[in-house]
Amino acid sequence: MNKKSPNHHFIYTDSILIETELDPDQLHSKETVFTIGNGYLGTRGTFEEGYIRALPATFIHGVYDDVPIVYTELANCPDWLPLALSFNGHRFRCDYGEILGYERQLDLRQGLLSRSVRWRSPDGKTIDIYFERFASLADQHILGLRCQITPVDFDGTIEIQASINGYPENQGFNHWEAIDQGKTEQGIWLHSRTRGSRIDIGMAARMVISGVKTALEAHTAPGYPTLNATFVATPQQTVTVEKIVTVFTSRDTLQPVAAAQEKLAYLPDYSALLEASTQVWDKVWQYSDILIEGDSKAAFAVRYNLFQLLIAAPRHDEKVSIPAKTLSGFGYHGHVFWDTEIFILPFFTFTQPALARNLLTYRYHTLSGARRKAWHYGYKGAMYAWESAVTGDEVTPRWSLPSDFYGEDIRIWCRDHEIHISSDISYAVWYYWQATADDEWMQKFGVEIILDTAIFWGSRVEFNFEENRYEIRGVIGADEYHEFVHNNTFTNRMVQWHLEKAIIVDDWLRQSFPERAKELEDKLQLTPETKSHWEDIAAKLWIPHHISTGLIEQFEGFFQLQDVNLNDYEPRTRSMQAILGIEETNKLQVLKQPDVLMLLYLMRESADFPYNQKSLEANWDYYAPRTDITYGSSLGPAIHAILASDLGKSAEAYERFIQAAMVDLEDRRGNTAEGIHGANAGGIWQAVIFGFAGIQLTQSQPTANPHLPQGWTRLKFKLHWRGEWHDFDLRPKQITQKKSDRGFLLFSPSSFQTSSNIRGVIFDLDGVLTDTAEYHYQAWQKLADEEGIEFNRQANEALRGISRRASLMLIIKNKKYSEAEIQEMLERKNRYYVEMISNITPQDVLPGAMALLDELRANDIKIAIGSASKNVQMVVERLGIADKVDAIADGYSTPHPKPAPDIFLCAADKLGLPPKQCVVIEDAAAGVEAALAAGMWAIGLGPSERVGAAHIVLPSLAGVRWPELQDQLRESDPQKQ
Repeated sequence: MNKKSPNHHFIYTDSILIETELDPDQLHSKETVFTIGNGYLGTRGTFEEGYIRALPATFIHGVYDDVPIVYTELANCPDWLPLALSFNGHRFRCDYGEILGYERQLDLRQGLLSRSVRWRSPDGKTIDIYFERFASLADQHILGLRCQITPVDFDGTIEIQASINGYPENQGFNHWEAIDQGKTEQGIWLHSRTRGSRIDIGMAARMVISGVKTALEAHTAPGYPTLNATFVATPQQTVTVEKIVTVFTSRDTLQPVAAAQEKLAYLPDYSALLEASTQVWDKVWQYSDILIEGDSKAAFAVRYNLFQLLIAAPRHDEKVSIPAKTLSGFGYHGHVFWDTEIFILPFFTFTQPALARNLLTYRYHTLSGARRKAWHYGYKGAMYAWESAVTGDEVTPRWSLPSDFYGEDIRIWCRDHEIHISSDISYAVWYYWQATADDEWMQKFGVEIILDTAIFWGSRVEFNFEENRYEIRGVIGADEYHEFVHNNTFTNRMVQWHLEKAIIVDDWLRQSFPERAKELEDKLQLTPETKSHWEDIAAKLWIPHHISTGLIEQFEGFFQLQDVNLNDYEPRTRSMQAILGIEETNKLQVLKQPDVLMLLYLMRESADFPYNQKSLEANWDYYAPRTDITYGSSLGPAIHAILASDLGKSAEAYERFIQAAMVDLEDRRGNTAEGIHGANAGGIWQAVIFGFAGIQLTQSQPTANPHLPQGWTRLKFKLHWRGEWHDFDLRPKQITQKKSDRGFLLFSPSSFQTSSNIRGVIFDLDGVLTDTAEYHYQAWQKLADEEGIEFNRQANEALRGISRRASLMLIIKNKKYSEAEIQEMLERKNRYYVEMISNITPQDVLPGAMALLDELRANDIKIAIGSASKNVQMVVERLGIADKVDAIADGYSTPHPKPAPDIFLCAADKLGLPPKQCVVIEDAAAGVEAALAAGMWAIGLGPSERVGAAHIVLPSLAGVRWPELQDQLRESDPQKQ
């Protein structure tokens, strides 16, 4: 299912993001979008050869270093990517010479980033260059990079330099001092140390070149160890370069350099390492994936955001957590916020509970910092930092410094007053426990978090003797447009809920683990009076709530603020605070993000006060129009999507969901360059699962009450609940199905309706709209000749309608090739084919096809192309029929080729039509079978012995008219399989 992005040169397939054009103006945001990682580190999508103004970065969890103003930040680690290529003395760069062809892909299934470039050097030489890289999910210390170089039209000298750059910067600030570097039999190595935190890093790299004979030389320029090779290549000769890098820090081992060198010495080749990583990815997606059918844009966007969460989650480290911008950018300096516990954690709790446990245990290890913060402010217990790093001490900068020479410094009050985070973390602990029944973790870690933060609240609340109630004054709620408010309802109710749960977990611990309870009683100085105090606070803490109307006042005095109509400021591209200023926004009823509505969402799961339908409706109607949902906070749209879905506002729910889903892919807020919006990514998962799927958690199991967006035909996912996996496969209505002998789902004859219901026609490309089969044959023949494999036209007939890889497997038969060699042959065949079809014109449209396309459009019939080829877009454009086609499903759309029905189902999905309203026109037996398996009408072109299973068999499209086809379909046997 291909979905093209109009502004960002993107094509979205099921699990591959394809960039079709390099736009320098989007350089930094694309670096973020193409980030790869493995839970240990993240590497931005910069180019291996470099680019002017680029922001290369690799961030490793826990590697923080001191920095002015913001106290500490994730240090940009030595860059493992540099791979410089020179051709006859001309350095390859995308900002030098001429780009003749460009495509970059991120394969979410494998965590593999690749890029293909056809480049012409200043002296007119043409070269095809292919890069790919991955961060191993099988071994977090391994990184792999492969480059394939093919001179197209010249003999010449090629020089390759593979380096480690020991001079990375955090936007002008260098955290590293060089300790040592050198070379070994395997390659090169680097040893550096952070200047303040004194964390050592050891990196080692090797380079292997195949396809040409050459020798490697090692050069050790200070801070930049390099492996160098020079050789002469000839036209169409492909040379493959593989660079393997290992990395350790002193957080992992006492001797990181030795560890990196030792691991590198015993590693297998690139292909084996990639295969091992891919196998782990397969297992991860088995539990974490979400399948959406009927909306290809949403399907990819959801999967993309889950990928970004998966590569940021520490798999083997419980002393770090996911920063607000994950490991993908410099934004927020790698600091950890409430984003992780409230927005991100649920995804891991229900699909990767071991990772959720790691994330929460980080908060246990940072309790000491939270206690220091409470002591600093004159309180007891543990007061969690608004922004946290290694120790848990507060690292929110006190001031924001303007870039304007004459601008005023802005005081950041979140560190002092946005204190609801202590209850947010306890909320996450409680629901992790409820979902996993992980009593062992709860008694060791979770209870102490809840109890010590409850002690803090006992010292933070104030008693109003005049009103006989407890209050919490001088805070910032979830909505950060209002500072120094009193009795923010979100904060007060979360504290009340927190204290109620603290009493429950204390009682549970005393009954279930009395020794641990006694230990904590002594450590935290818990007394019976402490619990009595909590009970009194919970009973008397003021919640500004109007019982009769259900309306909740966001904080004391909010309703007295001046009202505002946000529509008066449209259109705009900035937040309301940026437009009006901080002081003015403080005086208005305008919200940065949901506050009361955020509270209702958090209380929704257990239907705790003040959540009920009446309250939700009243507060939605009041607060949603006053929320700066477009440019306020990225945390808002997903929450609004869920609540709008609850209220039956399907169109608004979907609008907010898509706004969240595309925030980074389309850089909707203009700040994707700073890093992935991690909390937003977690919110997207919650919007799908708790919003559209309507998942509710009961004592025995999660249950679904779905209200799927219009057009969604299927929503499939897994949830882990108290030790068991639960599969959900949700559809708007049940479809009768049965199994075919090939294992594909065949729709029963009752699902076929009369031909008058057909609203879409899906064309195969080769042999139907044009005849590129001859070009395919010539390309395969050339490849076979080069490889010494017997191949002829008769053998070529067996390749009709199947994928490129499946075709190659038939050609090579039992001949043994490595995966790298297979990939190279696939690329070579495709290169030959692309060169041959470069001269296709509208004159190559087959007889009758253009007239039928025009007639279908005149009758409002939707048109798609469903082909296993990966060059459909190019061919369609050269044939001059792009404006006649509504959708394309091609070889990028699905890993399952014909006769699996996936390509045609993708095409129908793209058209927004059910399969039974589509007819497929095919010239291959595999294609006809795929159409029938998809539950569609089938028209076969060619001899009956090849396409006789179709409902109608025609020699070609010459002279074919749409009314006549409808008549023939009406007369055909609808039960024909």
